[in-house]
Amino acid sequence: MNQFFSPTPIAQNYGIAIVRIITGILLVWHGWESFDAEKMNMYSTWFVERKYSNPQIWAYSGKIAELLAGISFTLGLFTRLASVAAIAAFTGVIFLLGDKGKIFQGDQHPFLFILLAVVFLFTGPGAMSADGLIFKKKI
Repeated sequence: MNQFFSPTPIAQNYGIAIVRIITGILLVWHGWESFDAEKMNMYSTWFVERKYSNPQIWAYSGKIAELLAGISFTLGLFTRLASVAAIAAFTGVIFLLGDKGKIFQGDQHPFLFILLAVVFLFTGPGAMSADGLIFKKKI
């Protein structure tokens, strides 16, 4: 019980891994929309309304970044690189499409993905990761 209230981490590497894998699955689910023409047309329309050139490229770039970052997080493969991609994609969502940075009003969801990506950027993938196998780090 004493350890529960101490500032010392409890199974930190496995906790990070669990959060990374769940985040990855959520991002794959969101990114999978890139294979749904109807939804991608809707997302492209948002860019048209904001008068961006090449709206489909913007829409597909964002969704594919979500999908690839999700796969990477789920596997723990190139986690820090995927974190940078996720941060860029969701920053775009917040400032190009959303409520223009109003993270306390309408953009909490993409902002939380940014925060999780920042955690993985600084902590790495945690346990059970392809990065750990590739780079031979025992966790």
